[in-house]
Amino acid sequence: MSIRPYRDIVRRKSRQVMVGPVPVGGDAPITVQTMTNTLTADAEATIAQIRRCEEAGVDIIRVSCPDEDSTKALHKIVKASRVPIVADIHFHYKRALEAADAGAACLRINPGNIGSAERVREVIKAAKDHGCSMRIGVNAGSLERDLLEKYGEPCPEAMVESALDHAKILEDNDFFEFKISCKASDVFLAVAAYQQLAEACDYPLHLGVTEAGALRMGTVKSSIGIGSLLWAGIGDTIRVSLSADPTEEVRVGIDILKSLGLRRGGLTFVSCPSCGRADVDLVKLAKEVEDEFKGLNEEIHIAVMGCEVNGPGEARAADIGVAGGRGIGLIFKNGEVIRKVAEKEIVQAMREEVDRFITERKAAKTAAEVH
Repeated sequence: MSIRPYRDIVRRKSRQVMVGPVPVGGDAPITVQTMTNTLTADAEATIAQIRRCEEAGVDIIRVSCPDEDSTKALHKIVKASRVPIVADIHFHYKRALEAADAGAACLRINPGNIGSAERVREVIKAAKDHGCSMRIGVNAGSLERDLLEKYGEPCPEAMVESALDHAKILEDNDFFEFKISCKASDVFLAVAAYQQLAEACDYPLHLGVTEAGALRMGTVKSSIGIGSLLWAGIGDTIRVSLSADPTEEVRVGIDILKSLGLRRGGLTFVSCPSCGRADVDLVKLAKEVEDEFKGLNEEIHIAVMGCEVNGPGEARAADIGVAGGRGIGLIFKNGEVIRKVAEKEIVQAMREEVDRFITERKAAKTAAEVH
């Protein structure tokens, strides 16, 4: 137990599978996924989008493989990608065979949807031969007809039964390298399904609220759904589904993990809400500072506060912070005021102090390693 037990998260015990070189489940860090929205057959455009997602911090990327042109392009995409590629297969088992041969690290496929037992065995053999894991992906919007007739509507029990039915097909074929998702666009339904699934099996769980919406609403729904499950210790990998650029999904996913203390590294940015006490143009200043450090890939806590009420305390808690005054900014470093600058110079002063802080920290680490 930590010194702040109210922040402790005890993760559900799950088995571990590999997605290429990336472990999912067990005691592995929770990973962030996204999915490309380019035509997979356009390898160059897909690779370019993957590269942007890599720069945003993604761990695993899924690409759609609806046709043979897509799986042909997959060879080039897999070779170019720095992160493991998951091939999204719908119903055609041959696409799964081709994707495995092309080097996909994982197949997103529901074995009950691809036809005969012989086809299932072929896909499993291809996965074993090429070292692919799988993801069973249950979606409330596409449940099997017999389950809808049994339960009357999409519900947590129907979703879990579907997931376990698909899992049994793999288990019966001596294949256990898979994870499961149980997604719905309704937050209550998705969370309840995952809670029940977490009790019913020990497979790694891929979390997501599907069709969550555009950037703002999708971020809210995903943060509530995914965040509440992670807080309860449920979940081994996540994908935030947004009607937005995939890099936004990555950033939101990473921020969800960081807000729960489940991922370290990168920028933690704090700014107070604007109010009548603010002595600087806080909205403008906060955006300028956040934009200045948006791509920073260093673990650092930065605070931008607008007045003397909460500002000094919050700024002191950050590695580098600023508390606004009337036309000025007090720059804090490690809890001490180190500079007083004009309002127009705050962003530049923050950049200088952040760079200096990182340089000094690296030098101290190097010196400690030498001794």
